[in-house]
Amino acid sequence: MKRAYKFLLRPTVRQERALREMLADHCSLYNGALQERRDAYRHASKTVNYGDQSAQLKEIRAFAPDTQGRWSFSSQQATLRRLDKAFQAFFRRGRAGQAPGYPRFKGVGHFDTVTFPKDGDGCRWDSTSSETQTRVRLQGVGHVRVHRHRPVRGRVKTISVKREGHRWYVVLACDAVPAEPLPVTGLTVGIDMGTTHFFTESTGIHEPNPRFRAKMSDELAAAQLDLSAFPKRPKRRTKRHRAAARKVAGVHAKIRRQRLDHHHKTALTLVRKYDMIGHEILNVAGMTRTPRPKPEPGRSGSFLPNGAAAKTGLNRSILDAGWGQFLVILAQKAESAARRVIPVNARDTSRTCPTAIGGCGHVSGQSRVSQAKFECVACGLVENADRVGALNVLHRAGLALRVPA
Repeated sequence: MKRAYKFLLRPTVRQERALREMLADHCSLYNGALQERRDAYRHASKTVNYGDQSAQLKEIRAFAPDTQGRWSFSSQQATLRRLDKAFQAFFRRGRAGQAPGYPRFKGVGHFDTVTFPKDGDGCRWDSTSSETQTRVRLQGVGHVRVHRHRPVRGRVKTISVKREGHRWYVVLACDAVPAEPLPVTGLTVGIDMGTTHFFTESTGIHEPNPRFRAKMSDELAAAQLDLSAFPKRPKRRTKRHRAAARKVAGVHAKIRRQRLDHHHKTALTLVRKYDMIGHEILNVAGMTRTPRPKPEPGRSGSFLPNGAAAKTGLNRSILDAGWGQFLVILAQKAESAARRVIPVNARDTSRTCPTAIGGCGHVSGQSRVSQAKFECVACGLVENADRVGALNVLHRAGLALRVPA
């Protein structure tokens, strides 16, 4: 198995300054390589690829030893590969008829990751081999202390240093990670994601929705109000302006960490309890898309109500729940524990009378009386609407298991 481990770094003041300089210099290298490609793109007879730009690294490092020359050669190659992947994606989207999205220049505040392609080449994990403290050695930075909160299994392949707000993390990509199967429980479940409850199990258990963003809305609004007092595009950012921006970013980062922690713990509880978990295939991007405007016939420039205001609140609740992230984490934990996670088609799961509890299987939108109540128009079965969806998900997951591969 492959797995990524993410640990908090605790650099000294000098090391943190060196980390910022490393990001800035890699950002400069990325932007310079992008500019070279843009210039070559304007000349039909000239092309520039990764091989050409990688071959220039030796000269670049010799020309600027205090900036580019002090960092790992392999990490700089990884930065150029990152740009090359952006161009490959750009051409692929263009050939597919999609919006191409030409690669953009990166601001220093938006270039937040440096990758070392190989452990031992410009970096070294557990560099001091201490029994009490783990450190990672980074070329040009030194031995940085790591808050390793769990053991690392498998073989470390690549090491990445990432900045998130005012925090620094090291991300280890490992392969040959052994699986850790959990004992068989003999239990199966279907779950129905929601906003009133985070999800509802087919057993009838409701997982509460923590609503982290809603709980911190007052604190976030106050921070955004302080930031709004400054002009959007000032000629020069003041110390107070930067502090206000950091405060807003800090609130968002706290919400993101709370949500991620909740997803990990909730997914682990499900994986430990059930051998097979079924869930709906959710198109979150489509569900949170803004409604199209409805032009009013006969009146140019006028539009009819399209429910956009009401949809905004629903979109905010869906994004606050973070369904997509949770389902990805659930699948990853299930794979490690030798459990089965089966995604099923979500069509009509909330409008079908469940046969598992004595229903008739009739499909009708009129049976969904409200957001919380289901009452079958054919047989009269009354049940919680979210549990009905979870029961139908479990039924479809069971059918998928019976289909031969």
